[in-house]
Parts: sequence; structure tokens; C-alpha cells
Amino acid sequence: MTNVIRIIGLGLVTLISGCMSTAQQGPSPNDPFYAPAIPDLPRQKIAEDGSLFQSDMANSLYSDVKARRIGDIITVNLRENTTASKSAGTSTSRDTSVDLQPITGLGGLPINIGNDSVQLGIESSNDYSGDAAANQSNNLFGNISVTVIDVLPNQNLLIRGEKWITLNNGDEYIRLTGVIRPQDVSPSNEILSSKVANARIEYSGTGSFAQAQQKGWLARFFSSEWWPL
Repeated sequence: MTNVIRIIGLGLVTLISGCMSTAQQGPSPNDPFYAPAIPDLPRQKIAEDGSLFQSDMANSLYSDVKARRIGDIITVNLRENTTASKSAGTSTSRDTSVDLQPITGLGGLPINIGNDSVQLGIESSNDYSGDAAANQSNNLFGNISVTVIDVLPNQNLLIRGEKWITLNNGDEYIRLTGVIRPQDVSPSNEILSSKVANARIEYSGTGSFAQAQQKGWLARFFSSEWWPL
């Protein structure tokens, strides 16, 4: 009996340990994936002719100074506001009734047990009603400056960047990647987050505040599909 208890205890410990998620390294600043892109361009030569005007460094008088090359900086104005709601209702009902006449024997007479005739009857009913509702709302407002890391063949710009804010009890960070059109960039090099295609926006934090909002491994086990109840 003692060995059986030990085996059951060992099995429970193994099951709970298997449900524990493997510790993963959290995000950290200076991630190479979000590092600013440095353009590989030759250094511009300054002609020593005594003139203040240099044709190699001049821009057109009719063009805006907007980001269009690798390494240029663009400010993304985060204006994300999403709201979703869903409700569902289900109701079913079923009634079944079966009656059999008294069982007759020889001579067409009913078969009696005691003073009652033998007969069968079945009745059943089944009712079900279910309701479900879900509501979710998210808001994100702020700004983040990112860099152009690639210019696509159709002149669209691939942007990527992150911003870290260090607080007393941890860090908060915003990461963003996506594709934008140069036409959507304002003369001040700003663009709305709603204009970013294939956007990946991540806003989270690290430290004691972020850890306090996470469940422990035992609580995650009782909330997982491994818990039978």
C-alpha cells in the first residue's frame, strides 16, 4: 500500500512539473532585431572650390524633407482603439411520449398482475438553454520614433524600432514593425499607426509590476486543460 501511494504521488508531481512552462528569457533593451539600420552609403565628397554651395549635398526646392531612405527616422503616432462585442443564445426543447396498449394473452383478454393489467408507457423531456456574451476594449495612445530598415521595390518603406522607459519598479517598452507608404508620411516625418500595414505593435513591461500580474505555475495548472474539473 505504501508503494502504491508513493507511485501515485510521484505521478502527480511529474504531471504538475510537466505542466509548468519552461522559463523563457524576457525582452531586454538593445535587441539586435530592433537596432537602427545604418545605411551603407559612400561618404559624400566636398569639393574644395571655395564655394558655399555644394551640388552633392543640395536638395530640390520643391521636395519635402521626408524619410525615404534606409536609416531615416519616422515618428509613428499610436492611435489604436478597438472594441469588440459578441453575444449568443441557444434554446432547445424536446418531448417524447410512447404508450402501449395493455398486453393481451390467450383469448384476447388482457394479462393482469393482481388487479392491474400489464401495459407499458414511456415519457421523456429534454430542455436546454444557454447564453454567452463577450466584450473587449483596447486603447493605446503614444508616440514612437522608428527607422527605415529597407526600401521595397515599389518604394514602400519597411520600418522597425523600439522605445524603453525605465521606471522605479521595472521597465516599459513599445516595439513596432510594419510597412508604410511614403505618401502617407507628413512633411514633419509623422504617420498614424492606422496607416502602417502588417503592423506588429507590442506594449508591455518587465519588473515587479509585470510579474505581479502573472499567475503562478500552480494556478496556471488549475486553469489549464490538464485540470479535470
